[in-house]
Amino acid sequence: MTVKRSVAHRLGRVLETVTQQSGRLSTTPEYGAWVLGKVSESQVRRRVRIQIILTSLILFTNFCGIVVATVLVAFVFPTPSVFSDVPAWLTFGVSPAYIVFALGIGIFWVTRKIVRSLRWAIEERKPDRTNQHDTFAAPWRVARTVLVLWGVGAALLTTLYGLHDGDFIPRFLFAVSFPGIVVATACYLITEFALRPVAAQALEAGPPPRRLTAGIMGRTMLVWLLGSGVPVMGIAVTAIFALALRNLTPTQFGFAVLSIAAATLVFGFVLMWLLSWLTATPVRVVRSALKRVEDGDLDCKVVVFDGTELGELQRGFNRMVEGLKERERVRDLFGRHVGREVAAAAEKQRPKLGGEERHVAVLFVDIIGSTQLVTTKRATEVVDLLNRFFTVIVEEVDRHHGFVNKFEGDGALAVFGAPNRLDRPEDEALAAGRAIARRIHEEVSGLEAGIGVAAGEAVAGNVGAKERFEYTVIGEPVNVAARLCELAKETPAHLLACSDAVAGAAEDERAHWTNGESVMLRGHDEPTRLALPV
Repeated sequence: MTVKRSVAHRLGRVLETVTQQSGRLSTTPEYGAWVLGKVSESQVRRRVRIQIILTSLILFTNFCGIVVATVLVAFVFPTPSVFSDVPAWLTFGVSPAYIVFALGIGIFWVTRKIVRSLRWAIEERKPDRTNQHDTFAAPWRVARTVLVLWGVGAALLTTLYGLHDGDFIPRFLFAVSFPGIVVATACYLITEFALRPVAAQALEAGPPPRRLTAGIMGRTMLVWLLGSGVPVMGIAVTAIFALALRNLTPTQFGFAVLSIAAATLVFGFVLMWLLSWLTATPVRVVRSALKRVEDGDLDCKVVVFDGTELGELQRGFNRMVEGLKERERVRDLFGRHVGREVAAAAEKQRPKLGGEERHVAVLFVDIIGSTQLVTTKRATEVVDLLNRFFTVIVEEVDRHHGFVNKFEGDGALAVFGAPNRLDRPEDEALAAGRAIARRIHEEVSGLEAGIGVAAGEAVAGNVGAKERFEYTVIGEPVNVAARLCELAKETPAHLLACSDAVAGAAEDERAHWTNGESVMLRGHDEPTRLALPV
């Protein structure tokens, strides 16, 4: 593929990347869910968002647990009845009162306390290890508080109902404790989800501290134990109650087992969905970022918000992107020094000393009166003028699929046909020479340069030592181009080519040239016929 096509291809990829990136940036949440907001969100607004998410989801989860506990107490185990076999003030007074207390005061208190313990994030202070520990301990603290509230409720109701009938004791111990454990587990996962923005800030202090559920495996096994293991144990306890107390008919026992199994399926599904969603979202964020990297966008960085191995995956992705950016920087720097084509060839195969014969065209450019230029202008002005001069050369050589082999003070050597092969290197070299002569005259005022173009067989390859070498072209065309460049300084157009180069070009390019006189170039035994631009 030629340089021109390569550049066009890269530009097309860049435009495609920009278009795709603008679409992806609008659909890929930074924390894995839109409800968590953006990284650029203010800390005050983030605090309100976290408070609302925690309070609403934990309230809803506890409400579902209360419904399940009520169904177990009142309908799954119908005898003795909580409606007719105990005083009404207990069923319709104490029980609702404690539920309102636990929901209205307990849940709000625990969520507010958790958010207040993360004040360092609201105040935009750099986290230390204590702040980090508070952040990653918050889910366990919420789950522990919820478990205590359910435990107090189970103890209170078991005691009060047990004073009226001993058969209520095992029923309330099981019917309240079982949903409480499952609800506490769900609150643990919900808190981990809601605190992702703060966890991302806390992880800036280093790896997360060791917790009760270490890593993905620990989190998964804990959810299985509390979401499936405990309910299955509840079914076994129900069977033990039925066999020991003998106060359930076969129909009632079957209904009880089916009800508990249904609750187990529902709660187990919800908990495993939460767990799998919490595990999948960091992977999806990394996968989306990988797609952006594949499309050429290296300015993407994943927010590290998970404290398990998934957080290490996110952190590893960021390190990988930094490495790729550094590699691209080195590649760009390498390409600027030795040429894009040479750098690309060096990447594909291990460079070695030596070369091969190629049919090439060579263009040599040298400033006229460079000594006077240096003595009459300030150094900064000279550098600026040279940069403008060389910019014209590089742009035109690249546009004509050539390779600027080297800059030699106030001159430059460009090669066409190596390292990239060209069908007619003479066409490109001659066209580049005409374009450079025109642009120097129009764009670089106060500066003139001689340009010589020649073509023929040359050796192209790496020259030097094993420790230090460079890609260059050696042969007759290089010498002829240099001599023609010196002669061109004395001509009005400041551009000369050898007639052999023009003869080897296509008809369209030959139309721009006319043959001139023959001259004896320094170091040559045979005369060389010149060609001048029309």
